[in-house]
Amino acid sequence: MIVATPAAAQKKSKELPNQELDIPRDPSPFLKVETNRIGFLYSPLTEKGLLSQQTRDAIKAIRKNLKGGQIVKLRAFVAGTGDMRRVPSILSDEMGRRDVMPTLSVVQVGALPLEGAQVLLEATILERKAANPHGLVFFSGQQVMKDAPVENPLEPVLPLVEQSLERLKTAGSGTKVAATDMIRVTCLVSSLADYAAVSRKVAESFPQAATSVIQLQRGPLRPVAECEAVGRASTAAGEKIQLLNPEGLSASPNYSQAVAVHAPQIILTSSQMAFGRNESHAKLAFDRLKQVLEQAGSSFHQVFFTSFYPLTNPAADQIREQRFEYLDRSRPPASTLILFEGLPSHDAAFAFDVMAAVN
Repeated sequence: MIVATPAAAQKKSKELPNQELDIPRDPSPFLKVETNRIGFLYSPLTEKGLLSQQTRDAIKAIRKNLKGGQIVKLRAFVAGTGDMRRVPSILSDEMGRRDVMPTLSVVQVGALPLEGAQVLLEATILERKAANPHGLVFFSGQQVMKDAPVENPLEPVLPLVEQSLERLKTAGSGTKVAATDMIRVTCLVSSLADYAAVSRKVAESFPQAATSVIQLQRGPLRPVAECEAVGRASTAAGEKIQLLNPEGLSASPNYSQAVAVHAPQIILTSSQMAFGRNESHAKLAFDRLKQVLEQAGSSFHQVFFTSFYPLTNPAADQIREQRFEYLDRSRPPASTLILFEGLPSHDAAFAFDVMAAVN
């Protein structure tokens, strides 16, 4: 039998303190960073755990290798079926409370070069000391696609990667950036069938660079490779931002092949997603980023590099139709634009982030 004890007879219980939960911090919409201190790191791949654990481990690995530096941009390439929407909150959990939140772009890819790996983080960091005394040169993605009839879209891509890397070398030569002065090379490919050979070729071509090779989609339409890069400028120049089209590469009215950045500071943004499938939806995404740039003391006319992440060819066409309603057509930025697997929202058609000069 249970006998209820009168309330007056009960000992006064000790009040427990309320638990205060930390509110997740959002990634920074933009950051102004010192050009001469920019560097790059990639997280190591692992097959242990699911996306959340792998993301935590990747952030910890990058923070461990900072050596007193600061993360200012993360680009998360996510493979598999994990919930990409968790990445910002995991980033918030892993960053120190006094640390400035980096900018962030999250995109789903077809595969990473380790079975079971679900995330690869590309980190833009600020080194403790100046590492780029004359500034940086950012190179557009050099896309090479197989146009002949295709029996297997997942066929090996080494010949395409070799052509893309040769074009980067041509761009480097034309901007006086030696192969040994390239500090980041990212190759986006349709297949990892010959990953070992591709990875070895990239490392041999640019031996001092942080490198990665990523499969864009699970089921690509045709074989393709697009390698983009960042290198250290060898000499200072009068102009803070120089848009360049080196000899030996095709000149396009829609983008510049390279941009030499000698400005003391530049702006990095987090990605903006376009929801829906029509022109007005695309315009809203550009308008949101326009507001971010204005808050940062810049504008679309100061943008010198754009990274677009469309999921379909119609979405890529929307980007092409809309971008010069905002960007300066007389000074087209350097750019990478290629199809990816997915984005954190199922309703998103494309996403993009930019780098810009300060007004």
